[in-house]
Amino acid sequence: MTVTETIAAWCVQPHRFSARALQLGRDAIIDTLACLYAGREDFSSRAVQQAWQHQGEPSAAVAALLNGTAAHAIDYDDNFAPGMSHASAVLVPALLAVALEEQLSGRRLLEAYLIGLQAQAFTGDMVSHAHYTAGWHGTSTVGCIGTAAGVAWLKGMDAAGIARTLSIAVSLASGVKGQFGTPLKPFHAGMAARNAVEAAQLAMTGMTGRLDILEREQGFYQLFAGAHFTPEKMTSWLTDPLHIIESVGVMPKKHPCCGSTHRVLDAIADLQAKHHFHDDDVERVACKVGISNWRNLAYNQPEDEMQARFSMNYCVNVMLEKGALSVEDFTPRRAQQADPHRLARVSMTHWSAEEEAEQADRPHIVTLTLKDGRTLRHQRLRAKGTLDEPFSAAERREKFNDCCRQLADRDNLWLQLEQIDKAENLSFLRTLLM
Repeated sequence: MTVTETIAAWCVQPHRFSARALQLGRDAIIDTLACLYAGREDFSSRAVQQAWQHQGEPSAAVAALLNGTAAHAIDYDDNFAPGMSHASAVLVPALLAVALEEQLSGRRLLEAYLIGLQAQAFTGDMVSHAHYTAGWHGTSTVGCIGTAAGVAWLKGMDAAGIARTLSIAVSLASGVKGQFGTPLKPFHAGMAARNAVEAAQLAMTGMTGRLDILEREQGFYQLFAGAHFTPEKMTSWLTDPLHIIESVGVMPKKHPCCGSTHRVLDAIADLQAKHHFHDDDVERVACKVGISNWRNLAYNQPEDEMQARFSMNYCVNVMLEKGALSVEDFTPRRAQQADPHRLARVSMTHWSAEEEAEQADRPHIVTLTLKDGRTLRHQRLRAKGTLDEPFSAAERREKFNDCCRQLADRDNLWLQLEQIDKAENLSFLRTLLM
């Protein structure tokens, strides 16, 4: 079988999702919907809405586009290492658009999410981290292809239909990291969600492409910086009994900014808790990160809130000042009020290409020089939010409240969301959507 056929065969297998997998998927959907609501008034969300408003009542594909953009607009949505993607910002809007259009249940939505997430992992596994380091935005490449499989499954397609959907989605996969820090980055998530829906719709007509397009010459693997893929991996995909959300999971974000800042921010929080220093005590901050993370954070002196989300300097200064970052720290006014002298005390370097070739998984390190002469150093291999260091129930609710502070019926909606897999009708979610 080809890779697309292998992924499709896995998707249509009978799945017995554990209670743990269902809970993690439910948490991810709730987290994404909260981020979506918080991002609805962002410039990128409003621009996309304005561009498509002439269509009147949006189709499922356009609804996926609007809500995918909003879900990623403030960069508070989760990360997914196997896909090198913001997996849920593409999956949830695409799947929800179809579920609402076809009046499907919350349990069906949740299962489609878990299948689409696994398909993103399969696709990301093919091209490996080299894809992301080369400059491809995995959210809109890997995310589009994997989500298309989840959408096709949700629409009740058989293995052949899902394989056709995957082939079509490969031709729709696009998005480059050079757009980070601009309003077009959130659009990448919306674009991927729309393309996933349209790939499935097109496949239902019988349209198809090459079923070996992921692995063949001039296909996805070769053109998108693939490395280290072997045919044996396809066999393990079909036999591994543990779903990816249980073994790796998605990483909800503790901070509403680029994930490349998070290990440094969490390291600073660890030092603050241990040493009880204040912002005014800090003379200099030196950060060491991975090469791709360094490339992502291109704005030492950000000029607006979008650039601030991709500025290690800005994010570190807010963490030192407040001990936490919130949605309200990333507004045009707050970004313009940043003190250039305080921003300049933060520097950033990266691991060398040779060091990463020897060991790809390197920690991020922060070194604080205090005005009293002390030097504090700490490193983190992972940010908070992994399965090894998950959010508490209180932290999950705190983030939901931060995102949905404008929502009048927030408490009741939270209770409904916690039972989303038992809902036969998902129309109550419309209050959160674009």
